[in-house]
Amino acid sequence: MSDLVTGDAVVLGLRPARVPSRALAVSLDAFVYVVGYVIVSLGVVLATASLDEAARAAVQVATFLLVLIGVPIAVETLSHGRSLGKLACGLRVVREDGGPIRFRHALVRGAMGVVELQMTFGAVACIASLVSERGRRLGDVFGGTLVIRERVPGARMTPVPPPPPWLAGRFAGVDLSAVPDGLWLAVRQYLTRMNQLDPTTGAAMAAKLADEVVARTGTPPPAGVPAAAYLMAVVHERQTRDAARAFRPVAPYGDRSAAYGPPAAYGPPVAAPVRGPGPQPPPAPYLPPAPVAPPAHGGGTGFAPPA
Repeated sequence: MSDLVTGDAVVLGLRPARVPSRALAVSLDAFVYVVGYVIVSLGVVLATASLDEAARAAVQVATFLLVLIGVPIAVETLSHGRSLGKLACGLRVVREDGGPIRFRHALVRGAMGVVELQMTFGAVACIASLVSERGRRLGDVFGGTLVIRERVPGARMTPVPPPPPWLAGRFAGVDLSAVPDGLWLAVRQYLTRMNQLDPTTGAAMAAKLADEVVARTGTPPPAGVPAAAYLMAVVHERQTRDAARAFRPVAPYGDRSAAYGPPAAYGPPVAAPVRGPGPQPPPAPYLPPAPVAPPAHGGGTGFAPPA
C-alpha cells in the first residue's frame, strides 16, 4: 500500500489549504465563538446569581465546554466540514480520501483543538501545519482529515470513472466499513490514472488493489469481471452511500416514516377472491348474536365473586 499512496494526492482534485487561509478561518471562527460565549456567560451569571459559589463555578465550566468545544464540533458535523470561517475563506474539512467527515472526525479535531489552538494560542497548530506536507495540524493527523480549498480558479477535478452499467448497484449489500481510508485513497488514485499507465502495470496494480478490497469485504467480484471494473463499482457504491448519508432528508415532526423506513410486513397480502362472470351466490343473511344468559351468582358483571 505504501508504494501506491504517494505524496502527490492532487490526483483527487483536492488542493490542501495552507497556514494563512487556515489562520484567517480560525480567527473568524474564534471571534464568533468568543462573542457567543461572552453573551451566554452574561446570561448564565444573571440566571445563577442566587446559587452558591461552587454551583456557579460548575455552571461556568459547563458553559465553557458547551460553547467553545461542543458548538464547534456540532457545527463541523452538521455542515460537513464548513464552519463560518471556512465558508468565508472557501475551505472545507474532508477525509483523507476526499469524502465528507463524520462526527468522530469532528470530535477528534475538536478535542485536539483544545490543546493546539486554545491552550497554546495556535502555536502548536502553526508549527504542525508548517512541518506537514499538506498543511495538516495534529487534529487532522489523528482524525484522518484534510482541510482543502474549495474555491480554486481554473481548478480541474479528475473524477473517478463510473462503473459499467451492468455493475451499478451490484454491491449494494456489501459491508465496506472494514476498508481503511488509505486503501480508498489508493483505489481512487489508481482509477484516475489508469489510462496513463502501461496496460501490464495497470492490470497488476488493479489486481493487487482488488485483492486487498476483497480481503476486507469478503465479497469477490463476479466471474469474468475485470479488477478495474470491480474497483469502479465498489468506489461508486461507497460514493453513493456517502452522498445518501450526507444529504439524507430530515423527517418532519410526527412523521418518522422517512427516518425509520416503512413498517415491517407481517406476511404477503391476501388477494381478494375473483368471481367469474356467471351467476353470483346470494350474500349470507345477517344473524344477530345470541343473547347471553346472566351469570349463576346473580351479578351483572359476568365474573365470579371473590372468594
